[in-house]
Amino acid sequence: MEPLNYLESFIHAAETGSFSAAARRLGITPAAVSKNVARLEASLGVRLFQRSTRSLTLTGAGERFLHQVGGAFSTVQDAIANAAADEGQPAGVLKVGMALAFGREYLLPLLDGFLERYPAVLPDWHFDNRQVDLVGGGFDAAIGGGIELAPGVVARELTKVNMVAVASPGYMQGREWPRHPSDLAQFDGIVRRSAGTGRAKVWTLANDSGDEGLATSRPRIIFDDPEAMAHAAMRGLGVALLPMPHASRWLKNGALVRLLPGWRADAGPVSIYYASKKLLPQKTRVFVEYVVEHFRRPEVAAIFDSRNFD
Repeated sequence: MEPLNYLESFIHAAETGSFSAAARRLGITPAAVSKNVARLEASLGVRLFQRSTRSLTLTGAGERFLHQVGGAFSTVQDAIANAAADEGQPAGVLKVGMALAFGREYLLPLLDGFLERYPAVLPDWHFDNRQVDLVGGGFDAAIGGGIELAPGVVARELTKVNMVAVASPGYMQGREWPRHPSDLAQFDGIVRRSAGTGRAKVWTLANDSGDEGLATSRPRIIFDDPEAMAHAAMRGLGVALLPMPHASRWLKNGALVRLLPGWRADAGPVSIYYASKKLLPQKTRVFVEYVVEHFRRPEVAAIFDSRNFD
């Protein structure tokens, strides 16, 4: 299997432009990656990289070789992973990226049942609110909203996400409740900073009649995490516009109350993303199906439906 190891080191080094980055992906040392690439170059009789102390770039021969072997090597890897499965069962490390709060609240509870069904799979889950590079980061799958659908990546929708206005019962005590999104301008706002622009996000709410209104409050706190916003709202610090996955639990137990029933904003879907391959590794395929099946259950879909809290 040594020639495959050489190829794997070469491909990851070419994709990342760094022996160190390739080593982190592979779980080996940069020296081992460099040695594997050198052995591959020696066996081919060509130089694949131009090396310097600051950069690693492909030669013309290296670019041609990467183009010829990249896709084929991925297919071979998948075939080996499937053939090596324990008695035909999915096996191996399953690297998945997901948002911290969403993963902890809605995906972690699935782990018991998944491991019971597929005991040879080793979950390697990465909790991070930043979008992951599915292909470049070597992930088997990623779960979240708004992830860029790069070439070779497919997405299956898990749930649609609505934004709703919430506050604590204590904060609303003695205050006149808003009747229109524009009324939120009278309240202290717990607002979210956009990761893309760095500015506070502004939402337009709509109702079933097709009416729309801009939901802007007096910014009192600015956070970049919806779970932190929910906890600040529960402390009575102001009004927050929250995604339903971060609001439903607290609306259900009464820690938060829904403002402007019937008004919501579409924040797009939460989806599970994975590489589009003819021969998808069994571990990835069964994980995707397990998660999709769970989110399609009526009782789960009800958690994210804002109309249940109107």
